[in-house]
Amino acid sequence: MDKKNNRQPKSMKQKNAISPKVNNHPVEPDVTIGKSTAKVPVVLAETVVQLDLNSMIEFPEPVLEIKDIKKNLKITQCRLLIPTNKLFLSGFVRKNIQYATPKYSKKGSLVSSIRSLTVDIPFKAVTDVDFINKPKFTLSPDRREFTFFTKSDLPDGFSSKEHLLSGDLSQFDQISGEEFNELPFCQLISSRFIEYDEALDRKMGRVFNQYGHLIDAPFEEGTFTSIEEKMVVEVKIKVLQKQQVNIDSKK
Repeated sequence: MDKKNNRQPKSMKQKNAISPKVNNHPVEPDVTIGKSTAKVPVVLAETVVQLDLNSMIEFPEPVLEIKDIKKNLKITQCRLLIPTNKLFLSGFVRKNIQYATPKYSKKGSLVSSIRSLTVDIPFKAVTDVDFINKPKFTLSPDRREFTFFTKSDLPDGFSSKEHLLSGDLSQFDQISGEEFNELPFCQLISSRFIEYDEALDRKMGRVFNQYGHLIDAPFEEGTFTSIEEKMVVEVKIKVLQKQQVNIDSKK
């Protein structure tokens, strides 16, 4: 008998997927003792921003009822316009709506399919923040021009004892410079959604299936294809900037 044919695949030989426990020991970190200066993110502000959204959502087929809605906040821009305290926000709320759409009716009952619709609800907003720590911001130095005195001979028609006294027009002299500031950035802490979704075109006793055909159904049932959404989003945001900080380590 060929032994090679009796070999089992490697995946079948794994009988236990639990990793064995191993030992470890703590290590004392190597730190700088005494006074030093570190460049670390400093919290400029921490605030809760309220966003009020109102949107219309259209479904691709008749909806009998909404089963569940999952929401996720997505921020595409969070910019502190220094030296002001204006915080510009933009992004969208990703909504995944699970709903039932009728297929057919049978003996006073409805048979439905569970579908899902994913939509993005965009938003833009500007808000004032109260600073816990002021942002570090330095303007570029003023541009200043200067010139040098020159003494030149005059052409014919002037006394040989006279000279042209003026600034040097053959060169351009200037003092200028740039200051490079640390750009503040944001960190999302949490989000909270409060929403109210209302069907706009639902009529009791009129049920359409996924193909748009009117079907028999109990009198209290009805389908709709659009909803109006009112939603309040509370976003907790932390605004930070890298700054130099004096620290004192005694241990």
